Amino acid sequence: MKKKVIHYKALSPALTARLEQAFDLEYIDLKAPGGEARLRERLPEAQGLLGSSFKLTPELLDLAPRLEAIASVSVGFDSYDLPYLERRGILLCNTPDVLTESVADAAFALLLATARRIVELADWVRAGQWQASLGEAHFGCDVHGKTLGLVGMGRIGQAIARRAHLGFGMSVTYTAHAAKPEVDERYGARFLPLPELLASCDFLCVSVPLSAETHHLLGAAELARLPAHAILVNVSRGPVIDETALIAALQEGRLRGAGLDVFDREPVAPDSPLLRLPNVVPTPHLGSATHETREAMARCAVDNLLAALSGQRPANLVNPQVWQSRQ
Repeated sequence: MKKKVIHYKALSPALTARLEQAFDLEYIDLKAPGGEARLRERLPEAQGLLGSSFKLTPELLDLAPRLEAIASVSVGFDSYDLPYLERRGILLCNTPDVLTESVADAAFALLLATARRIVELADWVRAGQWQASLGEAHFGCDVHGKTLGLVGMGRIGQAIARRAHLGFGMSVTYTAHAAKPEVDERYGARFLPLPELLASCDFLCVSVPLSAETHHLLGAAELARLPAHAILVNVSRGPVIDETALIAALQEGRLRGAGLDVFDREPVAPDSPLLRLPNVVPTPHLGSATHETREAMARCAVDNLLAALSGQRPANLVNPQVWQSRQ
């Protein structure tokens, strides 16, 4: 008998066919009326789950006593209770690597758009306000040749560093758990403690995962260390930055601007002060949102689930200790 798999993320016909060959597959559209109720009803049968953008709480997963594996179509796993999954012996897989370049592209798009005031001035043109040559009141700032500080030097951080150093001739500094000599050599990068990094950069880009350690990693005291001409870009998770402190710094002119793809609350509240600030470029968590990358992420998740439910070690295990305990 085939194992029961529920996916709550729509998949392409090719990926759906792959899963249907191996499993008793059911799709539940959580956005449809009664979608979440349907999921609750079907969870007792599920041995595998595949999806994203939905918090699978312990209370929900208690309804799935047969569950063996979850394939998350994402890199981040901050919405999962890892100690709970370990107690239950449930494998959790994610999709790293395949979205690295797309997120780095998005980070640099935000950096450039904020520095050159692209969104603000495009709206200005659309409003019919372009009546003469631009004056200083509408000037932006250069990106090339400046210093980029990176908080985090994982896959995405390194992809951003490559664009900055090789594409824009920027000096790259970074903070991480430890210096990475190979990155230093490849991109002329320099490891710095966070306080020194903040004080010396023209642009700051955040690309660390959200955890207890990184929650509000950048608060009021840290933001105060940034030069007033600095621009902050966040493509990690909203709560890595204290949003209230960020709003205050932007409103008071203690930061030149911010390019934000992530927020404390998503979707961002329509009345958020961030949406009323002309020096903020807000985007709707679009880092991996290209046709090519989302399909690659879904394909990776399918590969992970096929391996996990056939007794093979998935390539992208978030909790390898669960696998080890099975051996």
